[in-house]
Amino acid sequence: MSLTVSHLTKRFGEQTAVNDISFHIESGIVGFLGPNGAGKSTTMKMITGYLPADKGEILVCGHQMHADNTEAKKYIGYLPEANPLYADMYVREYLMFIASLHKLHNPKSLTEKTIRQVGLSPECHKKISQLSKGYKQRVGLAAALIHDPKVLILDEPTSGLDPNQIVEIRSVIRELGKSRTVLFSSHIMQEVESLCERIIIINKGEMVADDSIENLKKSAGSGNYLVVEFEAETEMGFFESMEHVDSIIRLPEEVNKWKLATSRPDIVRNAIMKISLEKNISILSLQSASGNLETIFQSLTLHAENSNH
Repeated sequence: MSLTVSHLTKRFGEQTAVNDISFHIESGIVGFLGPNGAGKSTTMKMITGYLPADKGEILVCGHQMHADNTEAKKYIGYLPEANPLYADMYVREYLMFIASLHKLHNPKSLTEKTIRQVGLSPECHKKISQLSKGYKQRVGLAAALIHDPKVLILDEPTSGLDPNQIVEIRSVIRELGKSRTVLFSSHIMQEVESLCERIIIINKGEMVADDSIENLKKSAGSGNYLVVEFEAETEMGFFESMEHVDSIIRLPEEVNKWKLATSRPDIVRNAIMKISLEKNISILSLQSASGNLETIFQSLTLHAENSNH
């Protein structure tokens, strides 16, 4: 059930979308995170053989994607972010069609088994166009699963679903992860925390983290963040003289709001209040924030972005 990615690189003209990414997954559900445009979908398309890599190697259950594309794809199931379905086909008809493309033996029994596996039974008599988005996602999952792949690649599988649908699809994914390797992309941090023990984070095409959520939280610390919002616009220079500040992030689309990582929030809190008095800048709020996955994600991606400005 293993997936190995070694020194993977992809360029589009002058832009490097993915730069020298390497990781190995033996089993279970691994979260694959990054901001929009970080290179997640490009990486997933290369892993699944839909996009050729410029450099690097991909091994799926020991089969090299570049040299043995047809064999490697037999071990992969892929649900892309834009779930491509034939809307005018009935659910069973579509899955039978997918089974025929894989040249599977006993396509009818495999179709019925997969329908039950992803919870499609109540809707399997309908045309795909008649389904809710949640059930359309289940059809996409069923199509990715029907050939019983050992490695499952899921790109934003709960995007656009309502809260109840998200819980249902999450439950299906959790069950699938017990018997295969799942690489799972999502922007919903609570979802990643509930499904994954390990996460990989990329930013601007480069790896910035690959560890268990527990270890990342330990390294970040818990409760060692301050979020401060000023009344007037402020710049990075406001914090330059402060000690015990590990990183500074301007929160997205918030000109006057900053997040500071610190091992001594008490000292930094007093320093912020002192400097704001000296500069006659009013503080609207000054609060502690826990070291959760969202905070870790922001510190690894936004900090790099802000440090380049």
